[in-house]
Amino acid sequence: MGKLEVINPRTGRADHAIAAATQQDVAQKAAALRAAQPEWEAMGVGGRCAVMARWLNAVKARAADIGEADAHDTGGCHTSYIQGFITMGNIGGWLEDAPKAFAALDYDAMSPSMPSVRVQSQVVAYPLVGVISPWNAPLMLALLDAVPALFAGSAVLLKPSEVTPRVIETLFETVREVPELAQVFDYVMGAGDVGQAVIGEADTICFTGSVPTGRKVAMACAERLIPCHLELGGKDPCIVTASADLDRATTAVLRGAVYATGQVCYSVERVYVARDIHDAFVAMLVEKAKAVRLNSDNPRGGHIGPFTHGPQADIVAGHIEDAVAKGAKVQCGGEIENIDGGRYLRPTVLTGVTHDMAIMQEETFGPTIPIMAYDDVDEAVRLANDTRFGLTASVIAGDEEEAEGIGRRLNAGGIFLQDTFLTFAKMRTFGTDSFGWSGHGAPRIGPESLRRFLRRKSLLTQTGDVADIQNDHHLGDGR
Repeated sequence: MGKLEVINPRTGRADHAIAAATQQDVAQKAAALRAAQPEWEAMGVGGRCAVMARWLNAVKARAADIGEADAHDTGGCHTSYIQGFITMGNIGGWLEDAPKAFAALDYDAMSPSMPSVRVQSQVVAYPLVGVISPWNAPLMLALLDAVPALFAGSAVLLKPSEVTPRVIETLFETVREVPELAQVFDYVMGAGDVGQAVIGEADTICFTGSVPTGRKVAMACAERLIPCHLELGGKDPCIVTASADLDRATTAVLRGAVYATGQVCYSVERVYVARDIHDAFVAMLVEKAKAVRLNSDNPRGGHIGPFTHGPQADIVAGHIEDAVAKGAKVQCGGEIENIDGGRYLRPTVLTGVTHDMAIMQEETFGPTIPIMAYDDVDEAVRLANDTRFGLTASVIAGDEEEAEGIGRRLNAGGIFLQDTFLTFAKMRTFGTDSFGWSGHGAPRIGPESLRRFLRRKSLLTQTGDVADIQNDHHLGDGR
């Protein structure tokens, strides 16, 4: 079992190490989880809810510690400090939603096509769910899949990113306080080879990460003929119409683009502004962007933290350099700053961008705001839909009706109207699909996301006479 050093994003130096699991370690943990899973499923949703309620209490007692660990991993993102409370909301929400989700899957009635046959439903959990989670929002994105899988009756083997492992270690201190849960929820640490080992052991996989890695995950799952659910990021557009309130629009775009250093899958990554207001929009946005502060002197202060994963700064810098080389102009920001070992980028507004630039086509995952003028709404819609991705999109217009009319024409799973960054509003409402390269598989949000981890069976009971082959006449054959 080898050791992997973990880099502190604020210092650029290793201050932690993890023991990388071997293939044998993964197999042993998977076998133990499989052995415990039948008893977990047999508890029924009510029994599992009682156990998960105890876990909720354990998380509540350690909520502050969980937030500190997440912040250490990410470099001090504002959301990190409330991850313990977000986790409580996740578990608590499913305590209410899981029984309803199971009730919605229940069916018991006579067949409309064969009235003497009773049709009953049964759901059976996938025994072992593998969750492979990313380095951005490391706890939230791991539990977005793991928690509903546990409520469904599955055992879960989690492989977090080796870049951000600290918060997972802290979380599992709370898991071990609930023995029944600890028997069906475990984790393994390591790099990509450990993720491959998890795929080799699980019955279904949930992966969040990049398109290239997601493609490899999908191919590995296809080889085993097991389902996979992938969230692979986005290149999310925002359309600002000529009638939009400039103050509202610039405030919404700025937050949507640079919150959490732009390291959010549904960050605003492209902005299309009506030509009539383009210059005024840019001027106001730049003024606001220049007021955004780094948190280099205080992780709880400022607005933008360091890049959680240092190499991501190189990708962002490459996109900026490509854009400038092709004619774009940097209005503010634009330079990666090394401060005490951390790598930072101030909000970077670019104009004069076109769709032959990487910054308008590839996921940047940094605090950049490339802005392009358009002449009419049809052009704006065409530009917004000119992408291989389709996670979310935003429209800010003069009124809700105008925004909705445009939003209904955009190809994305979540459409934010009159604001950006509204994903949390739909968490417990209903699930949405991703378009293009942004994802594959069933929705991971909403009550229906639990359905990903259940296989549905039918039990058909003949309550009348059985059919007799001797009387099974062929229709239309004249005999």
